[in-house]
Amino acid sequence: MTARFRKKASSKPKKGKRMQEPGLDNRHRDENGQIERKRSDAINKNLPNPIPEFSPNATVGYMRNETGKIGLNAIRRAAKNR
Repeated sequence: MTARFRKKASSKPKKGKRMQEPGLDNRHRDENGQIERKRSDAINKNLPNPIPEFSPNATVGYMRNETGKIGLNAIRRAAKNR
């Protein structure tokens, strides 16, 4: 009988497209280089800088709907002007 061995996956990076460095706030970038947005179910009190104009339990999705803005900084500016 002969023992069968699996070939270990190489730990070396593959040649070709490399992932770019992390973006702002160390958020992940996709292959196109675009920074991923915060999930809409993230809660205000768990954000790095919570938005005081909204409840601590408000989700990012709710704040996006209320202000009509997508990014956290844009939501923050729109909330101050409400």
